[in-house]
Amino acid sequence: MIYNSTFIITGLDCADCAAELEHQIKSLNGVYAASLNFGASKLLVEHSLEENEIIKVIRRSGYNASAAGAPPKQVTTLKLCGLDCADCAAKLEKRISSLNGVEKAQINFGTAIMIVHHAGPVGEIIQAVKDSGYTAQLLDKRVTDTNHNFNKKTFLTILSGIFLGLGFSLNILNMPNYLVISAYLMAILTGGFYTARSGLNALKSFSLDINFLMTVAVIGAVAIGEWSEGATVVFLFSLGNALQAYTMEKTRGSIRALMELSPREALVRRNGKELLLPVNEIVLGDIMIVKPGEKIALDGRVITGFSNVNQAPITGESVPVEKRPGMEVYAGTINEQGSLEIEVTKLEGDTTLAKIINLVEEAQAQRAPSQQFIDIFARYYTPFVIIAALAIAVIFPAVLGQPFVPWFKKALILLVISCPCALVISTPVSIVAAIGSAARRGVLIKGGACLEETGTLKAVAFDKTGTLTGGKPEITDILPVAPISEEKLLELAASVETRSQHPMAEAILRFAGYKNIKPGQITDFQSYTGLGASAKLAGETYYIGNRHLFNSLGEIPQQVESLLLKLQKQGKTAILIGSGSKILGIIAAADRVRTGSKEALRALKQAGIKHIVLLTGDNKETARAVAGELEVENFRAELLPQDKLTTIKSLQDSYGKVAMVGDGINDAPALATASVGIAMGGTGTDTAMETADIVLMADDLNKLSFAINLSRRALKIIKQNIAFAILLKLAFITATFLGFASLWMAVFADTGAALLVILNGMRLIRVKE
Repeated sequence: MIYNSTFIITGLDCADCAAELEHQIKSLNGVYAASLNFGASKLLVEHSLEENEIIKVIRRSGYNASAAGAPPKQVTTLKLCGLDCADCAAKLEKRISSLNGVEKAQINFGTAIMIVHHAGPVGEIIQAVKDSGYTAQLLDKRVTDTNHNFNKKTFLTILSGIFLGLGFSLNILNMPNYLVISAYLMAILTGGFYTARSGLNALKSFSLDINFLMTVAVIGAVAIGEWSEGATVVFLFSLGNALQAYTMEKTRGSIRALMELSPREALVRRNGKELLLPVNEIVLGDIMIVKPGEKIALDGRVITGFSNVNQAPITGESVPVEKRPGMEVYAGTINEQGSLEIEVTKLEGDTTLAKIINLVEEAQAQRAPSQQFIDIFARYYTPFVIIAALAIAVIFPAVLGQPFVPWFKKALILLVISCPCALVISTPVSIVAAIGSAARRGVLIKGGACLEETGTLKAVAFDKTGTLTGGKPEITDILPVAPISEEKLLELAASVETRSQHPMAEAILRFAGYKNIKPGQITDFQSYTGLGASAKLAGETYYIGNRHLFNSLGEIPQQVESLLLKLQKQGKTAILIGSGSKILGIIAAADRVRTGSKEALRALKQAGIKHIVLLTGDNKETARAVAGELEVENFRAELLPQDKLTTIKSLQDSYGKVAMVGDGINDAPALATASVGIAMGGTGTDTAMETADIVLMADDLNKLSFAINLSRRALKIIKQNIAFAILLKLAFITATFLGFASLWMAVFADTGAALLVILNGMRLIRVKE
């Protein structure tokens, strides 16, 4: 029977590749016609084959495909247990992706979580994971077999060690050979059970992982009568796996610790009754009652009570923050003193803590540039060594007439060395540790690429308002320059600014409220980006803004220019108020430098940042005054948002890698353009979390030097790990050909190297501020 099928192709972004794929499909036996619409990513095929056969060919070409009209896709998140080898994780990912009905599978090795896009039943995926030697459970269920599996493997490893020791002892005592071999055989069977099972499954799926290679090596050792070496190999490999699993769980604990911050239940008042409810049953508007010493379960707003709340788990702040009615609190923080009644404003999956966890998990899954190098290296290195091992086992004995056993042993040693476990794990374990360490201190680093970029920074540009300064200017001067009272001038300014969002507008309205001056009703409000605003009041149009706005309206009198210059030299921001081209007066405000800003900039210089630049929309005199107070030599003033973007590009041309630090909203273009975008005010600010590469959760600039030092140390450790793993492999390959290496030494070097790489990366967890 001839069918006409339509396939949806994903991952196809090259027109030439599309033509090549179309040619491949046309060349299949049973395909009569094929047409690929590159723009729509649709493939039309006239064929007599099973649709899955065509999909397999498409996937072998490196793309994902699904038949149009197929069952609806779903996304399932699974928690994996027993996954302690990065190379094995990559092979498992490939195997699951090749299953029928699976469109894509992605494993986050750092958190041992797999996300699968599929149409078939999830049970088949879980069974495929089990067949590969691991276990998987839905993430929303409690994973109960992690310790159980770990304990079983540990028990078998101990048994293997006992039997290995028994075999050595029997051999030394010259006991009958069958007893010695029996002890070694038991050591191999107990310690190698999980390895052999995983190796067999790897063979079935045509992915030659370390388990398969190790199984072949042990069988080969037994075949040539090297029972003691085979048993030693099994025990060392099993022990190495157990230690790797333990250390990786320690590393992954950084995320688990975040997940455990928020309590699973909360005391809630409903309809006059106090109920202890699971957090997933709490709804928006519920009133939580939080007693002293308890953790806050969900984000909310304090409606009753006064207390100090320890926000260190979220923001890294060492000092508890005072909370009173109207103030926001966050899930996972600790109420230290008084009792609080809190109105729930965010549900379980939407809290700041939940967003942090999601961001950190996504960040740990991202591949760093160094990891891309490793992937390419491992792609060619492993097949090369396997082919070399086979060649050694065949060519030297069969062609050159050399003794079989010595060269066969060399081939087995090369098989063991061919596993790139230590190399593949060298980068992700460091990234997992560094990102987890930073998150616990209130710094969100969104991926390995961000981490590496931060470690190479040479310059940092700071937005002034809200970053280096408090961001809330206070009115300092009201100076009429026409026959008008200060009160009337303030009333006019407040009236126009009622519809403005500028920080200066907030300061004027705040000051007017303090003076009990009520703004008038305005019409025809108009905002001029980077200049000011205008509106009609009692039929007359009034303008409020900077000198550029009033220069466009007419000439500014010399008297006014002198006053502006005087105020600017004092570091104040001055705006003009006028009717048409007639200037009525000046209102000035000062934005105070944040406490600790100067110390934070000094710490950056100590961290190796050679160039610090201050960016502001304020005038040059105000910028110069703030820069002088902060001991910053380089500043750029009178910048509109688009000018900041241009300035960042200019700084990159001059200095190379440049970071931009801003508030994550009006600085978004500059943050996106910079090598690393760093946002202040992450707590509860979705825009900051989405825009920036790094988020400082507590508005604490001192965390910036910590992030840079951590990134540089992570970069150093990643390079150490890569160099160590590659040099060790090369050393053992050389030793193998020279006849110095044995099979058990190769296993010890391979598993030992992976363990050392993990431990080296774990040092990043303990980096201090």
